[in-house]
Amino acid sequence: MKKRVLAVALAGVMAVSMLAGCSGGNGNTESNKDGAGTEAPAADGAKVVKIGVYEPASGDNGAGGKQEVLGMQYANKMTPTVEIGGEEYTVQLEIVDNESSNDKGPSAASSLVSAGVSVVLGSYGSGVSIAASDVFKDAGIPAIGVTCTNPQVTEGNKHYFRICFLDPFQGTVLANFANAEFSAKKAYILTKLGDDYSTGLGHYFKQAFEALGGEVVEEAFQEGNSDFTSYVTKAKNEGAEVFFAPVSTEAAALIIEQAAAQGLTVPLMAGDTWDSNVILNAAKGKDVQIYVTTFYQEGGNEEFDSGIKEWINSDSTAKANNGGDDTISAVTAMGYDAYYVALEALKAAGSTDAAAVNEALWGVTYTGVSGNIAFDDTNGDAMRDTAYVKCANTETGAWDFVTEQGVN
Repeated sequence: MKKRVLAVALAGVMAVSMLAGCSGGNGNTESNKDGAGTEAPAADGAKVVKIGVYEPASGDNGAGGKQEVLGMQYANKMTPTVEIGGEEYTVQLEIVDNESSNDKGPSAASSLVSAGVSVVLGSYGSGVSIAASDVFKDAGIPAIGVTCTNPQVTEGNKHYFRICFLDPFQGTVLANFANAEFSAKKAYILTKLGDDYSTGLGHYFKQAFEALGGEVVEEAFQEGNSDFTSYVTKAKNEGAEVFFAPVSTEAAALIIEQAAAQGLTVPLMAGDTWDSNVILNAAKGKDVQIYVTTFYQEGGNEEFDSGIKEWINSDSTAKANNGGDDTISAVTAMGYDAYYVALEALKAAGSTDAAAVNEALWGVTYTGVSGNIAFDDTNGDAMRDTAYVKCANTETGAWDFVTEQGVN
């Protein structure tokens, strides 16, 4: 496979105060229960603005959610204050666990409303983002999606924004790559029933792959399934040339193990959820090929990479939440950028009032470690046109950069 040198990504301003773990708050303010965007004084009398963090710390997407939060916490450690309307505010992260659950997500979102946040970041997982959308809408609080790629997150509303690319784009990139890199004419697609991200990305991959003249075999598994043997067997028997599984890291680790055990030789492919050291650990030492699309490649911004690695290695809770090592996940870089986008919106609004922040977000532009961020005028989606493709090095346990790819 041809490798290209990854262009050094854009410099990002470094930022703010860290919380130990995913439990919320930075320890120097009292919780405000007066409603959206209401100012709350800290114990020392300093003014406080609250940013809600709506992410999974448990459930199928808990590992990815923790890594996304790490980027926000590191940004908060580096930049713990922001000037709003000529006054300095301490930024407090209010963190809740949506448990990777569409049913429990709205309750977690409601707790952020009660805490008086001015803006919300999250979530890892499109389904839980969609599930909480009306809670934020009814409270008049804007939300900034970090890596929730399903179009329905922002479609038809004016309060949910996002800084990542969308699944129609990502699915097309993956289909084009399978066709060009592996000359694949037949693909096996495995998705999870009831998972908006999984079914959505599977649909867009299928659509793009068939448009290239390819043939698709597709199946879906139920919640709680842990035996993927029959699916791997079906892919082999059908003569699939790629195995596409846009599923959680929890399911992915099992698929990798069982694919290796059955001697599946075709490439395993997935989207951004597989960009995790959970996948690297599952693949290490096994005879498998794994290719993913993602938002950031480690090495893209040396200042960010070295700084966050130093922090992760100095903090046992941060390291545990990062899966036990200092590998930089793309969702961590995206969480970092999302925090700064929120600060830019607060500064532009000149107020902690959530409605003012919502209005200001439409005009926010920011150059982050993951690239240039600006929102379109229709849905508040980031205008992204590039994805990174990388593969798992099963010997070193690291990601190898393959290419930077867009859609013609």
